[in-house]
Amino acid sequence: MDELTLTTPALLFSAISLIMLAYTNRFLAYASVIRNLHDKFLERQEDSLLRQIQNLKLRLNLTRWMQIFGITSLLFCVLTMFLIYINYHTIAVYIFGVALILLIISLALLIKEIQISAQALQHHIADIEEYLKKK
Repeated sequence: MDELTLTTPALLFSAISLIMLAYTNRFLAYASVIRNLHDKFLERQEDSLLRQIQNLKLRLNLTRWMQIFGITSLLFCVLTMFLIYINYHTIAVYIFGVALILLIISLALLIKEIQISAQALQHHIADIEEYLKKK
């Protein structure tokens, strides 16, 4: 437990920051797509548009939780550094462990979100292939 130094949690800062940037970009992309689908849905209420909106709603919620767990992980890393600074090493080790678990949860949610995204794209590809078969 004595091997945990200030630099250990600090090493995660750049990784978590890059992950958060990627999560934010995903969130903004979904927001843009949802706005476009919203306008299309108001023009013509098609079931396919409604399914896409529901899919995006799920992915948006997953992305929000990914961000929450990632940010909380970063906060726990900062708390770990503070605890090391004030010589509470034992507590710092456990808090850092929690930070790692939160980061793992965030990344696991990312895997789930990617799977859902890939499924949605497969449906679009299947629609195009079906259309081409009819021609």
